[in-house]
Amino acid sequence: MINKILGENRTIVSDIAGTTRDAIDTEFENEKGKYILIDTAGVRRKSKVKESIEKFSIMRTLLAIERADVCLMMIDATEGVTDQDAKIAGEAHEAGKGVIIVVNKWDAVEKETGTLEKYKKEVYDRLKYLSYAPMIFISAKTGQRVTKLFDLMNHVAEQNAMRVSTSILNQVINEAIAIVQPPTDKGKRLKIYYGTQASTKPPTFVIFVNNKELFHFSYERYLVNQIRKEFGLEGTPVRIIVREKNEKDV
Repeated sequence: MINKILGENRTIVSDIAGTTRDAIDTEFENEKGKYILIDTAGVRRKSKVKESIEKFSIMRTLLAIERADVCLMMIDATEGVTDQDAKIAGEAHEAGKGVIIVVNKWDAVEKETGTLEKYKKEVYDRLKYLSYAPMIFISAKTGQRVTKLFDLMNHVAEQNAMRVSTSILNQVINEAIAIVQPPTDKGKRLKIYYGTQASTKPPTFVIFVNNKELFHFSYERYLVNQIRKEFGLEGTPVRIIVREKNEKDV
């Protein structure tokens, strides 16, 4: 795969899944920018992981995720999302990395009207936590749409590193509260005082409230969706940290 992205042979590889054992770093520069491409060790399906060396390949893949800014989640179009794919995708999500879902071997799939949209739905159904990740269909064999990956990688890296001003963030939060009131429990209503961005990679926001227990997951998801609607944040997880604050201190 890395050879097709680079447009030249930089590494010696095999077509057999799982035979590349080490993560290989390749420095590369083109008109889109400078990159270090990490070609991870091939990961086989869980049922085939028997040798200790294969377990080390998985460990190296996880270490590569930690080092990366953007992870290209490779899906074999002829196989669909495997359990191992889902596990690795989950690790990238939990690590807060930018993620692009790359469906390879798209040229090998028989197509009819609606095939692409149906395939997208099936992938997102399997990877529900990656609903924010853009999806691109390529063929490493023919090079189809491979060059578009660089624009997408740059975009997702920028989104993952985005910083939002406190004033604009609180405008979005206040508008969200006006549209959908915070939840109540046993007569007590959640009060949201204000929010601020704590960090990037991924964008992480601290929300100050009167009672953390009233901040239900459903309302957190609603606020995240409103923040995404305003700022985009395509291809990156968004994290919310909830902190209690006395009203007199606000």
